[in-house]
Amino acid sequence: MRRVYFDNNATTPLDERVLEAMLPFLKNGHGNASSVHQAGRRARQAIDLARQQVAALVNVQPSQVIFTSGGTEANNTILKGLATQFESATVAISPLEHPSILQPATALAARNWDVYRLPADSHGQTQVPEKWPDQTRLVSVMLANNETGVLQNVSEIALSARQQGILIHTDATQAAGKIVVDFSRLGVHFMTLSAHKFHGPQGVGALIINKSQELTPLLQGGGQEKGMRAGTENVAAIVGFGSACDYARQELSARQSHWHVLRQKLETALAQQDRVQTIGINSPRLLNTILITIKGLRGETSVMELDRRGVALSSGSACHSEYSEPSHVLLAMGIADEQADTAIRISFGQQNTVEEVQYFLAAFTELLDNLPPLLINN
Repeated sequence: MRRVYFDNNATTPLDERVLEAMLPFLKNGHGNASSVHQAGRRARQAIDLARQQVAALVNVQPSQVIFTSGGTEANNTILKGLATQFESATVAISPLEHPSILQPATALAARNWDVYRLPADSHGQTQVPEKWPDQTRLVSVMLANNETGVLQNVSEIALSARQQGILIHTDATQAAGKIVVDFSRLGVHFMTLSAHKFHGPQGVGALIINKSQELTPLLQGGGQEKGMRAGTENVAAIVGFGSACDYARQELSARQSHWHVLRQKLETALAQQDRVQTIGINSPRLLNTILITIKGLRGETSVMELDRRGVALSSGSACHSEYSEPSHVLLAMGIADEQADTAIRISFGQQNTVEEVQYFLAAFTELLDNLPPLLINN
């Protein structure tokens, strides 16, 4: 059976060229980057190059890049690192955020912090509040939503926050490698990146920090990453991260054009299905992401049945796919539980083809035509 992978917002396949860059450090490049001998210096040089490549993707200086184990660690570092600087304060977050923001924020609430949820509209966009709560120290708003693909008004929110002396962080995990991401133009103080969302290796990411900001490290016990992230660097993964950034930057326009063709073909066909509704269709979205709801058919059922037909996709965020509750993102948009429970997400990578879209459409049509729907109220 043919296999089609349409779950690239969960993770992307490793680019073969990225793997080639990593292989020398997986085979013979076993030096510790903190060592002063030749093998250590070679590892350090490789990390320095990768830092430059990551910095170039988001238009910052290499010194602003702090390598982490991924987006989750970077997000936790921001929220928990700032929390140590204040006994109690307010953190403002979008209700559309990834669990790696929502759950640390909830943990702050147990430490006498107030958690303020910014307003979100029915189109899936976070709004600037009419008034910032007193003692707001940090705002965190993702750049692109991982479920809907809707782009957020980060620069507008950042401008409003800065006028009140509030620090702002954006989780750009889903945006990097898919749209132009410019740290300075966004006006943020902190940014999160993750390599495996754009054909880099899993287990490596970065926290981008404004040069003037201080932050308490989450991990201590070593001087790596200028004391901001203790632990021996994963040289091969960092090299892969840098390489993936390089290709993403060079090929962004071509990738966007390719995704536009795929999305247009898929959405044109889906529009002919009366039971299907595309979420966020009137908002600016990532070109690679389509979230739909299917009247009367549970998202989990769709995912399993399509998997049986050779198509891999998801019913929302892979990071909480073990839970059966409707998406918090859709609920925050005002979508009813019954409809939210029918959502599935299709997300493209650079490797996907028009033929794969056609294969999916055939499998999807067959599913709708022949599978007795599992009604929500049953």
